[in-house]
Amino acid sequence: MKLLRPELLITTGELDHAEWNYRPFLGWIQRLRFKAVKSLLSEVQYHRMLEVGYGSGIFMPELIRYCEELYGIDIHRKVDEVQKALEQAGVNAKLYSLSIESTSFPSNYFDCVVAISALEFVHNIDAACQEIRRILTTDGFLIVITPSYSKILDLGLKILTGKSAILDYAGRREFLLPKLLEKFSITQSLKVPSVIGRIVPLYNGLKLRPKHIMREP
Repeated sequence: MKLLRPELLITTGELDHAEWNYRPFLGWIQRLRFKAVKSLLSEVQYHRMLEVGYGSGIFMPELIRYCEELYGIDIHRKVDEVQKALEQAGVNAKLYSLSIESTSFPSNYFDCVVAISALEFVHNIDAACQEIRRILTTDGFLIVITPSYSKILDLGLKILTGKSAILDYAGRREFLLPKLLEKFSITQSLKVPSVIGRIVPLYNGLKLRPKHIMREP
């Protein structure tokens, strides 16, 4: 699995913890999300792929392997710095400072949208789901990795990182899946890690398809 090298990582905001991927143990936990995405992508080659909440671009060196054109949106303003870091790594991606609640992309534009630990930070999940469905082709896929809700896991996060899941997510984790299922159907799901995840999953991985709707011309 190819990630952006540590020396190229740029901190783009308070919620961007790309450096965690290179810490002992915590890095193993972080990389589980990326391995889940690889499994859900299934080595399929897509035309246009969008990563929602790309942050420092750490996973883009891997995502570029699965598509002809790679795009990324995030609400931070360090697009140029991340673009230069990716170029140094040989990654050609089109980055934008946008919210997934409302983008400027045409309808039916992407055949794959990837969101890794991103949608649970969006304030208006309804708007985000509606927008993803709009920009996704009718036969396209949405790949979502989201953290599980557990007091034990939240305590572990606090011990390892000093971060509060309750403050960071503000209750949005519990409502994300029901909102997604209003507009998407699950085609594949994973509990991460694969073995102990059946009992205490750290993350949930979902591969979804848009429910059939009348598209705007």
